[in-house]
Amino acid sequence: MHIVVCIKQVPDSAQIRVHPVTNTIMRQGVPTIINPYDLFAIEEALRLRDKFGAEVTILTMGPPMAEDTLRKALTFGADRAVLLTDRFFAGSDTLATTFALATAISKIGATFGAPDIVFTGKQTIDGDTAQVGPGIAKRLGLTQLTYVSRIAEIDVAARTIQVERRAEGGVQVLSTRMPCLITMLEATNEIRRGSLSEALRAARAEIIKWSAADAGIKDVAKCGLRGSPTIVKKVFAPTARSTKATFVEPGEQPPAEALIAEIFKQQPELEAKLMTLARGY
Repeated sequence: MHIVVCIKQVPDSAQIRVHPVTNTIMRQGVPTIINPYDLFAIEEALRLRDKFGAEVTILTMGPPMAEDTLRKALTFGADRAVLLTDRFFAGSDTLATTFALATAISKIGATFGAPDIVFTGKQTIDGDTAQVGPGIAKRLGLTQLTYVSRIAEIDVAARTIQVERRAEGGVQVLSTRMPCLITMLEATNEIRRGSLSEALRAARAEIIKWSAADAGIKDVAKCGLRGSPTIVKKVFAPTARSTKATFVEPGEQPPAEALIAEIFKQQPELEAKLMTLARGY
């Protein structure tokens, strides 16, 4: 088995800044981390490797400094890491990102063997679109299994997989054939601690670095800002609330009417909006 895990280096959400002209996230000078949702995808891939003897390839697209994120992923036990980096990728929206990643996955398949499973996190904390995983699946013609909470069964010989997927109102049990793409839900597992030997190996490991040309991307107009039709009208950080939460001691809870009246007193505009909505019905 060969498993590819797509991860992303994201800015620490507590220190995010937005470019005032392009409305894109400014990453320079902001501490970066592995997208937290991607950690669940990495761990699930490693669990399958431990059980079935698979190879795990980590893939990310980003600036040269994203190499640090890949080395971190290698400390958990992944077999290799590929960094897709080129100035043509700057400013990519989800459409341009899925084009570049899907092309790189095809190159990985041709170089190291076709992947049986492609993992991603359910979404990223900087974009929150949850579009990249399904977009990659569409471009590569893979069955997509989104919001997966558990991999119930895999039959390597028959190349089938059964998963549990969280849905509104319950859990769906889905079976399909591999290859497929899975987006892992949060809190489905706990990322392992890398061993000292894995940390030493990660420090010495050669990160495979591909430019757009190396990955086989022939039309760079489909990458970066040029290949991104998304128009962001405005991005802003929410203003901090000046009011503090009211703590109610156990056993001293006032009537609901009193609580609602206090809320309306602190937020008179909320009461006006609710009254307007009520009149509309």
